Amino acid sequence: MPYDIDKIRHDFPILSRQVHGKGLVYLDNGATTQKPRAVIESLVDFYENHNANIHRGAHGLGSEATAAYEQARGRVDRFLGGNNGNEVVFTRNTTEAVNLLAQAWGREHLKAGDEIALPISEHHANLVPWYMVAKEKGAKLVMLPLDADGRVDLGRAAELIGPRTKVLAFAWVSNVLGGINPAKELLALGRAQGALTFVDAAQAAPHFPLALTDLGCDAAAFSAHKMLGPTGVGVLWAKESLLAAMPPWQGGGSMISRVTPELVTWNRLPWKFEAGTPNIADVVAFGAALQYLKDLGWEAIAEHEAKLTAYGLARLAEVPGLKLYGPTEPGRRVAVFSFKLDGVDPTDAGALLDAQGIEVRVGHHCCQPLMDSLGVPGLIRASAYLYNTEAELDALAEGLKKVTRTLAQPRARA
Repeated sequence: MPYDIDKIRHDFPILSRQVHGKGLVYLDNGATTQKPRAVIESLVDFYENHNANIHRGAHGLGSEATAAYEQARGRVDRFLGGNNGNEVVFTRNTTEAVNLLAQAWGREHLKAGDEIALPISEHHANLVPWYMVAKEKGAKLVMLPLDADGRVDLGRAAELIGPRTKVLAFAWVSNVLGGINPAKELLALGRAQGALTFVDAAQAAPHFPLALTDLGCDAAAFSAHKMLGPTGVGVLWAKESLLAAMPPWQGGGSMISRVTPELVTWNRLPWKFEAGTPNIADVVAFGAALQYLKDLGWEAIAEHEAKLTAYGLARLAEVPGLKLYGPTEPGRRVAVFSFKLDGVDPTDAGALLDAQGIEVRVGHHCCQPLMDSLGVPGLIRASAYLYNTEAELDALAEGLKKVTRTLAQPRARA
């Protein structure tokens, strides 16, 4: 079945609006994606027809809401290649999922002198939580360098991951460089040392099914809003044995089995880690997003994005004074392009692109150690997704040429 981009774009109401009198060119998908009507209508339907709290209501609405919520969990589990919903824990976002793992597992298992191995390119969400628990327990972070392609250097990683390594945590796909890290090879290095292995899949999940049971990690996390779902929903996936051995991170309703002043016992998995009333409607709508992606077809999405990646690399190469970071081969990256323009401040560039209706992201992208290693304060990032077109990448390239003509400072004479 052909990839009907016009039909797909029609599914996203926001793509028809204007910004500053210009047609919207939305290229900030790495931060959050737009929502199709199926997701929006799912939210409306829940609140109009099924709204109730879940799991313990003795009435019809409660049963309907519970069924819809748990159906979404099942869709997440199948997306991950699993058949065990006990391993899917809903959180607010990827950041909360990492904090849950770092605090619940790290406080129990880390001690002075232990090492936590992380690539220098990590998003703060997969760095700061580990830093916090390391500081508390006397462990230390070991930063893994990148190769010339902008991916984790496997040779150096093999030298740095050793007997002291208790945690190996890395992003499958870099939110800045767009590079797809060699996940299986990295995980093998961690497993060989008996380390806890964690994959930040926030930037991978939008682009391909994760198949975590085949990948071989102990735990992973991602967010709904980066893959057509609502904000405020994240997922921590972890092996059932790992979750069972971890203490709860938060206490309250739903996560308990029995409470007395003298003793509290915990609920079964996964509810042991879902204290209080969850974000029910948005979890249900996330299920609708996953169904939309499945119906569209992951192979078709990947083929479309591969074309966008190759086309984007070619068009950006035409922009004078533009330096692109990350892999230059389309097969080693997704359609996330981070770059600088010679003599142009990224914030000024973003403002001028916005005036043309082109929405990109500027700054350090929550990756300050990476920016320090690259010797830049920040970069411009354009990130495309399944509803973007080559014409929009043309608009980006031409818009950047205008930025360069307008803002580039002439080089000082020698």
